Amino acid sequence: MQNAISAFLREPPDDTPLEVLAALRLMAGNASEPLPPRLYFETVEQAPVAISITDPTASILYANAAFEHLSGYLRDELLGKNQSILSSNATPDSIYRQLWRTIQRKKTWTGTLVNQRKGGDEYLAELVISPVLDSSGEIAYFLGMHRDVTREHELATALRQQKTRIENVLDAAPTVMVLLDAEGEIILDNMEYKKLFGDLRGREPLPLIRAALRQQAGFDPIERTVPATGGGEDFKNVEVSLEVPGGLGPRWFSCSGTRISEQDGSARSYFGRGNRGDARLLLLATDVTARHREIERAHLEHLRARIAEQRLAQGMREALAAASYQIQTPLNLLRAANAMFANGAGTLEGFAPTLAQITETSEQALKTLQAALPDEIVEACVSVNVNELVRHVLALETDALLAAGVTVDWRPAHVLPEISARQTELRSLFKNLIDNALQATGEAGRSQRELHISTRALDDAVEVCIQDSGPGFPSGDRYKAFEPFYIGWRNRRGRAGMGLPLAQELANQHGGSIEIDPEYNDGCRILVTLTNALPRD
Repeated sequence: MQNAISAFLREPPDDTPLEVLAALRLMAGNASEPLPPRLYFETVEQAPVAISITDPTASILYANAAFEHLSGYLRDELLGKNQSILSSNATPDSIYRQLWRTIQRKKTWTGTLVNQRKGGDEYLAELVISPVLDSSGEIAYFLGMHRDVTREHELATALRQQKTRIENVLDAAPTVMVLLDAEGEIILDNMEYKKLFGDLRGREPLPLIRAALRQQAGFDPIERTVPATGGGEDFKNVEVSLEVPGGLGPRWFSCSGTRISEQDGSARSYFGRGNRGDARLLLLATDVTARHREIERAHLEHLRARIAEQRLAQGMREALAAASYQIQTPLNLLRAANAMFANGAGTLEGFAPTLAQITETSEQALKTLQAALPDEIVEACVSVNVNELVRHVLALETDALLAAGVTVDWRPAHVLPEISARQTELRSLFKNLIDNALQATGEAGRSQRELHISTRALDDAVEVCIQDSGPGFPSGDRYKAFEPFYIGWRNRRGRAGMGLPLAQELANQHGGSIEIDPEYNDGCRILVTLTNALPRD
């Protein structure tokens, strides 16, 4: 057939229309071009992109196989139908109007529509519509190409949602967060960073944090974490202070820096042959000002208490010194009277004025001592857990116990009922007993020093057992141990003999008791029983 067409074209009849000759020449092709005209049709037919050709009114004249597959319609169902057969009401009318205005002006329109398949399923179509002009320059056809980009849209939407979630999490975090590149430029920050920016009255927080780390911690966060030479070292919980205008003092921040390596996004990296990704620094700064101020407040309270104790002790020393001086006078008088009576020169009548003077000076000394006694502070009664109180005292005594080489076996009851008590008084009670046990372990002279403390719940009370590896009390001294000023230690330095009496008085005030277990002979075991005798305030 190709040869017949070629022969006809070499000697066409004189009355052959020019349009027929042009069509035949197109079909025959050019011998100098190796691609036959049929190839162009097959290429369009087998293209993986949905292609359609319509007349100027958008009636479909041709649709390729990919168009059939994508739309769900057979070719016979499409031919002669308007392109709007694929339209969905999910696409705004304004988009269609803009599309028609563009192609009627003989321009190519590119955009995205929501199309509808034969079965009613909707998909997102990326569409290109181009006018095909005839020899006179008028629109003869429209060429349409589109592909399903629903999956790409879903992935892009999921990516945006994930980005939104991350930004929401970052903004909700109570920590300043900022992501920096290797040059120190901010890539991303969160709401806490913006709040700090406002607190600093428009001054950028990052330079201030970097300067604080350099001056107070001795390193720059970027140079340490993402240095230009490569490598780097993370850091955690480095505390620095910033001066904030109008504040009540510096703001303290606990700073941490983490190196983040991003992947290379170039085309060459698609198969893993790209360059090493850029290094980033995630800088975190947690405001710990409240904790610092609480520590400072506790330190000041401790100093106040120490100063008050020193003043009280100084006052008592002065009062005792004055009383001691005043007691010297009656003592001297007594010594003189005793010497006179010993020599036989004294008489009762002559001693009467001296006795009156002794009484007067003794009463003055007694008044001086009574005036030195501190005022009693009445503490509020609250519901307390004995385990917690004992644990607090052990924490306070840790240094002393470690210095003495004492092994502590602390066994609190898993469940212990709360009792009504005065917390400070009970802490003093347990401290006196633990101090006493600590002294006892040193008196025994044993290489193994042990302290066992346990608690348990009774029917209507709580029992605390404090057991030490000291020498214990001889059976005859067990009652004397609770007498004021009784000291049974060999090393009496700094001891007044009031620890156990005060502990017993405090236990009695709480409706309880203290006793030394007579059945225990390998040291000393003291049993403290506490009840709910005190009403809660």
